[in-house]
Amino acid sequence: MLQKFDPRNQEIQIWVGERLYPRDAAKVSVFDSSVQGGDAVWEGLRLYKEGLFVLDHHLQRLEASAHALAFAEIPSRNFIKKAIYETLAANGMTHDVHIRLTLTRGEKITSGMDPRLNQFGPCLIVLAEWKPPVYDNTGGIRVISTSVQRNSPRHLDSKVHHNNLINNILAKIQANIAGYDAGLMLDTQGFVAELNGTNVFIIRNGEVYTPFAHACLPGITRKLTMECCQRAGIPCFEQNLSLTEFYTAEGIFATGTMGELTPVVEVDGRRIAFDKGRDIFDRIRDQFQLLIPEMCTPLDSLV
Repeated sequence: MLQKFDPRNQEIQIWVGERLYPRDAAKVSVFDSSVQGGDAVWEGLRLYKEGLFVLDHHLQRLEASAHALAFAEIPSRNFIKKAIYETLAANGMTHDVHIRLTLTRGEKITSGMDPRLNQFGPCLIVLAEWKPPVYDNTGGIRVISTSVQRNSPRHLDSKVHHNNLINNILAKIQANIAGYDAGLMLDTQGFVAELNGTNVFIIRNGEVYTPFAHACLPGITRKLTMECCQRAGIPCFEQNLSLTEFYTAEGIFATGTMGELTPVVEVDGRRIAFDKGRDIFDRIRDQFQLLIPEMCTPLDSLV
């Protein structure tokens, strides 16, 4: 599960603010809000040979997150698309690419938490890397439940796709130390919320279930997976789910831009047989693969 460096990314160009910079020169100020307090929003995009997958879904969420955080200014969607296109073109990228799209509140006139100190406008970062799906979607991943709870809306609402990821990072650290691939995070009531970096689904008695999006990110791939279930005629429900229901599931899988649909084969030392659930999972994954060409934005349409 430890990602490896791809030598093709050594000389990439990265968009910061208003233009492209070589990798070793792509930087933000120490006064930038992302450095001062993690005050930024982000999206993960994937580029297939057909184009950028569900691009406008991601840009809409980026804009909504920035609005929820009361950004004084948000770049136009056309500007963001132009920056993405120029970044990909400069790097000769056409497929097997992951883009980390970040929008910070921008540079401050002096250090401090007050957003009124941000007087230079927001800073857009387009970091595109050669990177196929990062998980083992054939052999699956092993996960462990962690003591780190997922934020509730009373604390830091997960519906804002913000850059303050310490909550998730602490869960990932616990998983690393225990020798697992990812940390399974619970909500404040003790129900499963999500993995430290992806949403989760279980398969039981021919049906599919996923936790309510109260404490987890209502992920875009999560939503598309639910639509894939509908297309395949598989009942799919949002529901509070306990760890026991995960231990005894007929199949578990994770969903996200970084890894698409990934089988989970072990939770807290309990093996997930995935025998009865395998056919259902395969049907869902087949539907997801059919969605990709349907929902990609060709690169030449960005300019």
